Amino acid sequence: MHFVTRLKDNATYIVVERRQANGDGVLADEIMVLEQQAESETAPFLRRLRYWDSAHQRELVFLTNHLELPATTVAAIYKERGQIELLFKALKQNLRVKTFVGTTANALKTQIWTALIALLAVKFLQLQARFPWSLSRLIALLRQQLFVYRICGVGWNRPSRHP
Repeated sequence: MHFVTRLKDNATYIVVERRQANGDGVLADEIMVLEQQAESETAPFLRRLRYWDSAHQRELVFLTNHLELPATTVAAIYKERGQIELLFKALKQNLRVKTFVGTTANALKTQIWTALIALLAVKFLQLQARFPWSLSRLIALLRQQLFVYRICGVGWNRPSRHP
């Protein structure tokens, strides 16, 4: 599992290797170890990227455990985190995905994929609806009406109470 995050300003580290910064906003590309873990034999190598964000005129420092991706790709991944956060916010608010059922990678992926498919289906229903309903209102209606018994069409007989 890989990650991309911001490096805290007060983090102490030891640079193991300096790589060529390839431009496109990349100011530095370094392989490092956090100082507090440096003496451990299992200390992970991390990648520290200094990047100039020209849109906001500021320098950002990223930390990742993915050592092979191009530096500009790492910066783009961090930039897109806002969209990912909005997606998870929609899942948590609308579909009530607040906790994960399992702890394995497969269980997490299955629950996230199921929620994404459900959200996609509801978004499709929202686009097909005759009324301009908000997504949350449509989900609330579906949640309320999902298990309500309805007589649908001619020839539909209510199930017998006796087997």
